[in-house]
Amino acid sequence: MVYSSLLFIYGFLPASLLIYHLTPVKFREAVLLMLSMVFCGMTSLYFLIFISVYSLINYFFANITEKLHKNEKLAAVPLAAGIIIDLTAAFAFRTEYFSWLHRILKAPESFYPVGIAFFTLSAVGTLIDVYKGKIRPGKHIIRFLLYIMFFPRLIMGPLLRYGVFTKILDNRRESFTATGVGMTVFIKGLAKKVIAADNLYMLYAAAHADNEGSISAATAWLGITAYVFCLYFTLSGFADMGTGIAYCFGLKFPQSFNYPLLSTRIRYFASRWHSQVVQWIRRYVTKPLYSICPRKWMREIIFVFGWALFCFWYTVSLNGIICGALMGIVLIIENHLLNNKIMNFTGMVYTFLAVVVCAVFLSGSSPSASLRYLLAMIGGNGVFVDSQALYLFKSYIVLLLVSMYASTDLFRNLMMRSHRNKVKTVIVIASPVVLMALLLICTSLISYKGSSEMLLMKL
Repeated sequence: MVYSSLLFIYGFLPASLLIYHLTPVKFREAVLLMLSMVFCGMTSLYFLIFISVYSLINYFFANITEKLHKNEKLAAVPLAAGIIIDLTAAFAFRTEYFSWLHRILKAPESFYPVGIAFFTLSAVGTLIDVYKGKIRPGKHIIRFLLYIMFFPRLIMGPLLRYGVFTKILDNRRESFTATGVGMTVFIKGLAKKVIAADNLYMLYAAAHADNEGSISAATAWLGITAYVFCLYFTLSGFADMGTGIAYCFGLKFPQSFNYPLLSTRIRYFASRWHSQVVQWIRRYVTKPLYSICPRKWMREIIFVFGWALFCFWYTVSLNGIICGALMGIVLIIENHLLNNKIMNFTGMVYTFLAVVVCAVFLSGSSPSASLRYLLAMIGGNGVFVDSQALYLFKSYIVLLLVSMYASTDLFRNLMMRSHRNKVKTVIVIASPVVLMALLLICTSLISYKGSSEMLLMKL
């Protein structure tokens, strides 16, 4: 079960909100944990067992590490054991090299622990923070299990530190207004996923119907452009849905995506795309390495390594490493060469080109296939425009233009500037009607397709 299923939208979500708000305040955290367990169980009974055992193991190692924290060498033993178990579990289900572990666990062939890329980083970061004495999980087992299993952040984050998550729990404010805001954010995220991402994926699939050695340059550009926007709307759509759901329960989560596409600098794109994951890698990987590598060129190598790790986290493949390394290199080049007075439009063009080149490797099945695709994009197949490209362009040009506009903050800026005129009044009056229309359209599309569970990668 995912957020964009009819069972979740019209069954689980309203029932959860009703149960939560009818529960006395002092029991509400326990109810959130119970609801999260039900969500996991409805996804798969095996998933419920897996994530429950996983959470309890991490709680155990976190407490052992805390008790031994005065002796750093001794505390490092449960820390290392916990991290090894977490990373092994992540690699076991995200690669094909751990089939022996699947057999030991007797996991069904189709089983995949949804959100394992996120709750693995959450667990590893928590163990490290406990080891450093920054947090103390203590006897708060309900909070710890909720931190790992909380269903609004299970699929697409946001990736929060344990201390930040507990502060959000302490400061939760339930109200009808919060529920209304949460449902607004949820429906926007649902529209991103069902209306934009799913249809963009159709363009991407159509452009990739032929192999890299035969498609035209125009078709190749349409395909990779569709992939970039599809990836953004898929990930940010699920992130918005999760954030909106949390808001309905009075919890205010930070944004994971802050309109990264069509940024005027590559560094702006890098800071706005899955920002909590970037911060996690900086906090637990690159920053500690910087402290032991004082030379600038060594730090730049570490910087590139951090970005390679970031994209490897997406795909767990060589292509992901290449994609991240390219992103790190172009960021360093921009930092050394960019004149800050460059026109915004020029910056937007070269930033998007850099993102597209990186996306070719992120989406490719192998480095050689990605190189062939790049060759096709510059006309290496000897065909620049063909009938397929013209057909796809005519069929999807409106969707692409709307997607480009929706991926910018132009509408948000319009709202912020319209507080003194009639535009805001019109928008406020029209918003409920628009949101209801979006919900009905999404419902129709999900009903027609049967489900909306397409994800470009396992996270």
